[in-house]
Amino acid sequence: MDQVTRGPFSAEDFRARVAAQPLAHAADDYGDHRFNPGHPRLKLAKALRDAAVLIPVVDHGRDATVLLTKRAEKLRNHSGQVAFPGGTIDPTDPSPEAAALRETFEEIGLGQDRVEIIGRMPDYVSGSGYRIAPVLGIVRPDFSLTLNSEEVDAAFEVPLRFLMDPANHGRESRMWNDLEWVFYEMPYDGQRIWGVTAGIIRTLYERLYT
Repeated sequence: MDQVTRGPFSAEDFRARVAAQPLAHAADDYGDHRFNPGHPRLKLAKALRDAAVLIPVVDHGRDATVLLTKRAEKLRNHSGQVAFPGGTIDPTDPSPEAAALRETFEEIGLGQDRVEIIGRMPDYVSGSGYRIAPVLGIVRPDFSLTLNSEEVDAAFEVPLRFLMDPANHGRESRMWNDLEWVFYEMPYDGQRIWGVTAGIIRTLYERLYT
């Protein structure tokens, strides 16, 4: 049964929870397949493509927030969707952490000097064929962003308290080639957080707040 964790939802509490992650479960299996076992969509990708995202937890004292983006409507894939900053890992990236920081700067102009990397979650495998490394970072507040209009239409913060409340984790579905595809959805302040982003948030909740 889902458990509701009571505060504080601070960046320091988040840091402590990350540090307490059991190493024995560092390779646990997470991804869209957990909600859709045996779905044929999961077999379409011949090889997984490596990507990394930054989960930027902004240090606002007792009530930290998570910085999210809204992808540009002009993009060919996943246009207009809410996402973590991040993208494909390039051959020149020395690590997933480096890729997440590079992509974050390219997308929203958040400099590496504002972000303290504190760990990673297990990889999350998307139904579209990506193996995503969720990189955990604490962001110093009072930053300014410069959005890349080719990639991002908006950036906004959501309270960590809201995202880690299982009451806000709705399970939804849609039809894909006449078959049901199940995913999480977390509407917040007019923004629809769903799909892979919501799946990663759910993973964060399961590992750190239950």
